[in-house]
Formats: sequence, C-alpha cells, structure tokens
Amino acid sequence: MYYEGNCIYSLYFLLMYFVVGVAFIYLFVLLVRALKKYIKSEPVRKEKAESAKSLGEVIKRYRTQRKMTQEFVAESLGVTRQAVSKWESGASDPSTTNLMALAKLFGVTAEEILKEVK
Repeated sequence: MYYEGNCIYSLYFLLMYFVVGVAFIYLFVLLVRALKKYIKSEPVRKEKAESAKSLGEVIKRYRTQRKMTQEFVAESLGVTRQAVSKWESGASDPSTTNLMALAKLFGVTAEEILKEVK
C-alpha cells in the first residue's frame, strides 16, 4: 500500500511538470508570434512617425529620434516634465520662446518644425 501511494504521488508530480512544461512552450510560441508581428509592423510604424501632423507629434518625433527623455528636454528648457508632456499630447503648445529653444536643442530651425505641422 505504501508503494502504491508513492507511485500515485510520483505520477501526480510527473503530470504537473508536464502541464507546466506545455504552458511554458505555449507562452514561448505566443511570444515569438508577437515579436514576429511587431517586427513586420516596423515600416508601418516608421511611416506613421514620419507623417506627423500636430505640433506635439512633431516635437515627440524629434525628441525620440535624438533619444532624449521628456525630463532631459524639460531641464534643458527650464520647464517641467509635465509641460513637455502636455506639448507632446497636444493639451497645450509651447510658447514662441520655448519653441525656439526646442529647435535649438534638436539642432533644427523653428521653421523646420513648423513646416512639418499639417
């Protein structure tokens, strides 16, 4: 009787390991599919980024292209990170002075930034 209990206990753990293994394999397959879909969408994401329409989208694109954080931009201009976030989301627009400072920080002219706004 003691032997039968050990056998059932062993089968239970073997089944449990099998189920956990199958779950990990399934998660791995899902992860691979998601990565393949993400990689295939790169041209679409680039096209969307290049066709920015609002001033906030243009500012965000310039900032991300230069690998700058909102906090870095805010500190460079002497404003809060929340102000930069509001500019990028379109909740508000930067003042003319701040727009000129943004352009200088990004290494472009203010006219170049404004020409991209549609």
